[in-house]
Amino acid sequence: MSYRVGERVRVADRAHEGHHRTPGYLKGKIGTVERVHGSFANPETRAYGADGRPEHALYLVGFAQRDVWRDYRGREDDRICADVYEHWLEEAG
Repeated sequence: MSYRVGERVRVADRAHEGHHRTPGYLKGKIGTVERVHGSFANPETRAYGADGRPEHALYLVGFAQRDVWRDYRGREDDRICADVYEHWLEEAG
């Protein structure tokens, strides 16, 4: 597994046709790894009958609401979290 809890990551902003579990509204956004769930079969290939191998690490990533929604008017410390597979994450720098 490449990322550790507390590390900043960016969700890849790339086109993808077909099934994937990465919310479109998070593509290109920077968040922080909150938890490492472990490795699991890839649901993007399992959806089409493959075995999902090799397994990919799955992370809980937290994002500031203000970074996700341009016009967010809630509290400054409001956050949203999502499970994101490693192959959708990049180093945030």
